Amino acid sequence: MYKLLSKIAFLPLIALIPVQAHASSGVVLKSNDLVGVTFWMISMALVAATAFFFLETQRVTAKWKTSLTVSGLVTLVAATHYFYMRDVWVTTASTPTVYRYIDWMITVPLLMVEFYLILSAITKVPGAIFWRLIIGTFVMLLGGYLGEAGYMDAWPAFIIGMAGWGFIIWEIYGGQASKISAEFAPPAVQSAFKLMRVIVLVGWAIYPLGYFLGYLTGSSPESSMKLLNVVYNLADVVNKIAFGVIIWTVAVEESDKATSK
Repeated sequence: MYKLLSKIAFLPLIALIPVQAHASSGVVLKSNDLVGVTFWMISMALVAATAFFFLETQRVTAKWKTSLTVSGLVTLVAATHYFYMRDVWVTTASTPTVYRYIDWMITVPLLMVEFYLILSAITKVPGAIFWRLIIGTFVMLLGGYLGEAGYMDAWPAFIIGMAGWGFIIWEIYGGQASKISAEFAPPAVQSAFKLMRVIVLVGWAIYPLGYFLGYLTGSSPESSMKLLNVVYNLADVVNKIAFGVIIWTVAVEESDKATSK
């Protein structure tokens, strides 16, 4: 099953690369377009990460395959959206906000599921943890989208989004998920859990900061869109690729221990 999934996963990547490598309008990426360059670099990095994660599912034991598969799905979905966002920017020099939120609405819940999955690989985990993480994620994203899309005033939407993020942080730092990690997880899993939650706390902070600078400081989002896009793009290297690498590291370590017994 996993071997089949690994092969199937490459099909959309192969289809996307040649089609999206050239903007349909004939506009070419300029060497001084830092935003466009970062879009291109992260899209290629996400493709490479997807191939790596799916191939590595064959290296780990069964209980870790789902975690690595989800990491590959995160980077696959993100890579697909980055191809489109890259072309939107190069062609129009406008921020592809809607693509970012479509991407986040899929990838961020999957990232949250990873906390549940790595704990489930070592002990029985209540399903309530899964649902609390998912609900917190969607509240966070919904608040941000309503504010950026203009469906709600910027400040109330910002507060809603921050409340969802705060709920997630509480769960992984002081809630049931954190307690299960501390009580039942072996050192390698505890270390991965701690690194993952640091990314959620520090790495994800860039998004509300970007929202604040773009919508709550009195300046128009357009005036800061170049900086925000560069920061968002570079942040995804940590928040998506590095996040998956942490899971891959613990999956390989725990699998090697299991097979050596």
